[in-house]
Amino acid sequence: MIPYGKQIISQDDIDAVVNILRSPLITQGPAVKAFEDAVAGYCGAKYAAAVNSGTAALHIACLALGIGAGDTVWVSSVSFVASSNCALYCGADVDFVDLEYGTGNMDMDRLEAKLESARIRPKAVIVVHLAGMPADLEKLHELSKKYGFKIIEDACHALGAAYRGEKIGSCRYSDITVFSFHPVKAITTGEGGMAVTNDAELHRRMKLFGTHGITRDAGFMEGETDGGWVYQQLELGYNYRMPDINAALGISQLKNLDEWIRIRNEYADFYFDRLKDIEQIELPGICDDRLCAYHLFVIKVKPDRRRYVYDSLREAGIGANVHYIPIYHQPYYRRTGRYKPLEMTEKYYSRILTIPLCPALKQKDLDYVAEELKRICSKI
Repeated sequence: MIPYGKQIISQDDIDAVVNILRSPLITQGPAVKAFEDAVAGYCGAKYAAAVNSGTAALHIACLALGIGAGDTVWVSSVSFVASSNCALYCGADVDFVDLEYGTGNMDMDRLEAKLESARIRPKAVIVVHLAGMPADLEKLHELSKKYGFKIIEDACHALGAAYRGEKIGSCRYSDITVFSFHPVKAITTGEGGMAVTNDAELHRRMKLFGTHGITRDAGFMEGETDGGWVYQQLELGYNYRMPDINAALGISQLKNLDEWIRIRNEYADFYFDRLKDIEQIELPGICDDRLCAYHLFVIKVKPDRRRYVYDSLREAGIGANVHYIPIYHQPYYRRTGRYKPLEMTEKYYSRILTIPLCPALKQKDLDYVAEELKRICSKI
């Protein structure tokens, strides 16, 4: 089966991990700080907090912003469930914003209309850069200033992407940006995540929430601080720490990121060229002022033919998938009875199919996918 995504692990990666395994510290050592500094430097952000998953990074981002009971967070409607679950973990309510049909990203005009008419406005908006295509951050930032909400970029698909010449993660237009290092992402640490920011206090709070709420910094302690053994729990935090083993893999992988993003874009260009004349499918929307990371390559087919195309691709050994079911379709969310279908979300979801695209693939894999897709579509 040709996978839609797959990690690449080199001998350098293996050596980096082995070196940590042979060192005195395999967790809570220097590699985590080095990885944080490397990712922050790559993105152009001031601070980074490494954790053990992208979900954990989303959670500490919400906690650092003070999101809690009585607050509402608005989220992109099509994403993995972690994008909204993180707000629920904090006791907040969530609501969903409709999307652009071309990219699947949050539609800023629809967001603006929702803000204008809302009785309760959000404390934060979590915007997802779906499939690696950056959302319209400048418009979102303008709306945040007008309506007074915070911005979390869920960039779990978008490490290496750029918006108007600036790397996603610079946080020029947001308070916090979150990345994932799951094996199908742009780089991997096995499991892992990171939150970057330009705000020193948000960074301090994210680090605190990721380590049980515990600090050894006397400047923030209460009462007795004498003695090298003293530590204090200031918040109800979590054990979200990233081990040095994972961080070492991340440092090694990061060296390849720009090349892997170049390959992803080269492969996407191949698909755009080879599939453009297949009238039964629609290709992903593009934005001239953005560099897409192409974590996913999402095509669209007629709703009544999607199952046939999906099954046919899988039977041909091609790992087609659907990214994603709208979050509000999930039974956990449906049981609340609060969520109504969103017009463009429903249209988008009924048509989408992900086809394989990742640097681990060879040209012969892409040729095969394109030819099989052409053959299958000729029958519908």
